[in-house]
Amino acid sequence: MLLAIDTSAGTSVAVVDLDGGILAELSSDDTRRHTEVIGSLIAACIADSGITVSALSGVVAGMGPGPFTGLRVGIAAARVFAVGAGTKVIPAVSHDAIAFGCTEPTLVATDARRREVYWSTYSGSDAAGLPIRTSGPNLAKVGELDTAVHGFADYRLVEAATVSAGALGMLVETMLANGRDVESSFDGHPGALYLRSPDVTMSNGPKRVTT
Repeated sequence: MLLAIDTSAGTSVAVVDLDGGILAELSSDDTRRHTEVIGSLIAACIADSGITVSALSGVVAGMGPGPFTGLRVGIAAARVFAVGAGTKVIPAVSHDAIAFGCTEPTLVATDARRREVYWSTYSGSDAAGLPIRTSGPNLAKVGELDTAVHGFADYRLVEAATVSAGALGMLVETMLANGRDVESSFDGHPGALYLRSPDVTMSNGPKRVTT
């Protein structure tokens, strides 16, 4: 049984079980109030599911792609909750949750703001029903997907405004049940997928002070 958290778009929290499916899921579409709602959504979702925290075997954290500010709220919440619950954090690619269940070539696109989109392509699903990612996650300018993605017309376009934590949790439950290494989906880099450099960087030298 897993608690799943994703803040790559809005804020979504779910409790899932391999056999029972999505036991509870609560979400907020607001892309600017992750910090304000994450705690209450987790508490309400646990209560709605009727389970005890000790019953959880892990906390799934959606690692993006997503904007830095919102994405880190969900990752931090997952880590803190896992420490308190005495369990582990399992990172997962948010785009894979959107493509979970796809059976045909699919292009997933989510809002990256600044007139850009995050995108990933999938050839369909494998025998376990897990999405087969063939490219991405990547970043492109709005209107340039047809150039960035070779053979764009051959894909079913899924433009997602939110990511379901329920789908994210069931994705991981399915991967674990089929003996898959979840971290392998990050190509060896199971970190947050910001896909752009931070706006603020460290200076190269001491700050000059004038009087």
